[in-house]
Amino acid sequence: MPRKVVQGPIRDKEKTKQKLLAAVGKILRVKGYSGLKVSKIAAVAGFDKKLIYEYFGSTDKLIDEYIRSQDYWSKISQDSVDVDLSDGGKELCKKAVLAQFESFRKNKELQKIILWELSESKPILKKLNEQREEAGEVLFENIIDPYFGDQAIRTRAIMALLVSGAYYLNLYTGYNANKFCGVDLKSDEGRKAIEDAIAELIDLSYVKK
Repeated sequence: MPRKVVQGPIRDKEKTKQKLLAAVGKILRVKGYSGLKVSKIAAVAGFDKKLIYEYFGSTDKLIDEYIRSQDYWSKISQDSVDVDLSDGGKELCKKAVLAQFESFRKNKELQKIILWELSESKPILKKLNEQREEAGEVLFENIIDPYFGDQAIRTRAIMALLVSGAYYLNLYTGYNANKFCGVDLKSDEGRKAIEDAIAELIDLSYVKK
């Protein structure tokens, strides 16, 4: 027997919210963050702007929800990557950073968000950074720090360089050039070389001094 499709206000509200969130993404891709005005979002979604206030409370809260839905590190946790943690999180770090490197390449909206973070100081962007740090802190405090003890800060610093490098390489080659240090980041061979380097550096970081 076919499932009955639920109709009504609850379903319609959710569809409308998703269309408003999608409108934020479309504007980011085409116009950038400067185009995120309430009237523009409503027009792209095809709704009256009063629905933004009714369903989200404000434009900032709508944008905040969209940003959180896109951000890689705000969503990741030790439960979201299925690996053995007995190695102090080494394989978890590899999988997480490599997945970030690839997903960020594909996610043009998140690229715009990162550029926005680098160019403006906004409460919603500060909140996003706090959420990223909170997610990362769970992994560090529960897995990495206990494994390394008083050497944990060294591993945190290496991870900071790898994560920021994964962001920067995608942004640089996405907007200005194909190559960085002679490595073609738009070729399969070049990206594989970077991925191998990330894995190798994480392996080296797990060699205790």
